[in-house]
Amino acid sequence: MKTISLSGLMVAGLLGALIVPSVNAAGDPEAGRTKFYTCEGCHGVAGYTNVYPSYHVPRIGGQHADYVVSALKAYRSGQRTHGSMLGNAANMTDQDIEDIAAYVSRFRSMNAALPVTGNPSVGQGKSESCGACHGEDGNTTDPNFPRLAGQYESYLIKALQDYKSGARKNPIMNGIAEGLSEEDMRDIAAYYASQKKGLTIVED
Repeated sequence: MKTISLSGLMVAGLLGALIVPSVNAAGDPEAGRTKFYTCEGCHGVAGYTNVYPSYHVPRIGGQHADYVVSALKAYRSGQRTHGSMLGNAANMTDQDIEDIAAYVSRFRSMNAALPVTGNPSVGQGKSESCGACHGEDGNTTDPNFPRLAGQYESYLIKALQDYKSGARKNPIMNGIAEGLSEEDMRDIAAYYASQKKGLTIVED
């Protein structure tokens, strides 16, 4: 197994897509419930996958509201790229984004049971340095970093692959991913996907 020395880089977290100051999301969850209709066709369907490349659409129920706001604004500006997400976020106002974020953050899973292909036990050891930002089990309390617990393995792998290739840009994450093998990515993703208390799909 390849030895990974990332202690200097892990301070930013394993999958911190954006390093931004807290945006202090303060939306209306009831308004967000109505506005979420444009999102539910993907994020409200268990096991739904992106067409190409094929990977699970991320579970966002229970994600920090502030982080959801920063992600949607990044899609709206083009800082993060994905055809469907750009199309959905392009016409959202700041209030729309905050309302949707407030709505999805209310959900949490207490019993996630997702299939994995990597080795969660090995992945736990490989992800030890990630806990400073993402929490020991992927349930960080810092709203600037995403929760990873209960996220689909394939989505986490895709995110790391994109950081490694440079398709997803963040100087620290690009450096972290550069040192990971495909096996490392699978194992780390498997560990977070195996945490039962974490993210879920958004459905009422």
